[in-house]
Amino acid sequence: MKPIAIKAEDISKQYRLGQVGTGTLSHDLNRFWHRIRGKEDPYLRIGEVNDRTTKGNSDYVWSLRDINFEIEQGDAVGIIGRNGAGKSTLLKLLSKVTKPTTGKMYTNGRIASLLEVGTGFHPEMTGRENVFLNGAILGMTRKEITRKFDEIVDFSGVEKYIDTPVKRYSSGMYVRLAFAVAAHLESEILIVDEVLAVGDLEFQKKCLGKMGDVSNGEGRTVLFVSHNMASIKQLCNKGIFLEKGNIRYDGNIDECINLYSNDNISADSSILEILSIKDPNLSISHFSVNGITGTMIPMNFDDNNLTIRIEGELKEDAEFELESLFFNNFDIPMMFYAPGHYEGVKKYPKGRFVIEKTIHLPEGMNKGNLYMQTYLANPGKKMYTDLKNKIRIEFEGTRMQTGWVFQIDSAGILYLK
Repeated sequence: MKPIAIKAEDISKQYRLGQVGTGTLSHDLNRFWHRIRGKEDPYLRIGEVNDRTTKGNSDYVWSLRDINFEIEQGDAVGIIGRNGAGKSTLLKLLSKVTKPTTGKMYTNGRIASLLEVGTGFHPEMTGRENVFLNGAILGMTRKEITRKFDEIVDFSGVEKYIDTPVKRYSSGMYVRLAFAVAAHLESEILIVDEVLAVGDLEFQKKCLGKMGDVSNGEGRTVLFVSHNMASIKQLCNKGIFLEKGNIRYDGNIDECINLYSNDNISADSSILEILSIKDPNLSISHFSVNGITGTMIPMNFDDNNLTIRIEGELKEDAEFELESLFFNNFDIPMMFYAPGHYEGVKKYPKGRFVIEKTIHLPEGMNKGNLYMQTYLANPGKKMYTDLKNKIRIEFEGTRMQTGWVFQIDSAGILYLK
């Protein structure tokens, strides 16, 4: 069994809302009076769940509440969740930038953290000086930093500006040098927040490759926060899904991403509830997929057909077709269905209309989910309807795909097979 690199026991973090961050004088005196009497902080009993979308009644909010997990040495852990879920707060606690309100955090080894662009950099100092400053902050000796210096500068790609004050760097150059320092200095734990998005595509690929080497090759622990699920999947073997300051899931990265992707899609809601009508000339009375009016469609590998049925009424004549776009868990388009590109856009007279189309999905779909966005449109001219959310198609089974190639068939389906 691998040794534990990070352990969190009942970690909670409470903040006070408003302009004053730590509390008022009366609250501080009240806390002091309770503490000298050996009593619990009276403000820990109040506070609300961290839901940024609603206005609460309390001045206190729990950014994190009762967080427990263990991370083994050498694990690459992706921390995902919506904005405001508590991801950055958790990383700040792990990096010891701030202390938890309650609970204990245990770390085994030195921590290198990159929580925002230019973490630990002084804007008036040159890139060279900041490499040594940052290394010293991370607990490295000057000899160790000197040994790694050329490798750091080469990785960052800012050698031309290494003796220029970093206040003159672009945000991308800032993060290049900061990540290079954090990744190359000999720390046992590397913590990276959503900063790589500042860099260009080439640098993002380089960073992911380096973090993979750090985790797999060097046996160091990596914690990575990102909203890019493809990057999380590529790098991480485990995941933590945070929701409103609580851990909703801790475990396998595929299950974690799947749960996060499904989070906005409720099986209890109907397609009509998420349907947006773009034309007042049109009304929809029925919308179903395989006879199901909900937004979650169960499938198995014996029947890869999706039958979409739409019933409605037109106040005037109109021309449109049914189009569908399919996505994977990482929100990457996988297939496009538009029969009108071959058949021509159909004309519908005033009055009631019915559309029923069957889409044959490609063979070899893996167990998991596919997401469908479907609508009525006159391509290049007008959108009649749209879905504010996607429909989830849930596959059951274990059949493995043999590989993907682009293919388009006579029905107007472009897909990866």
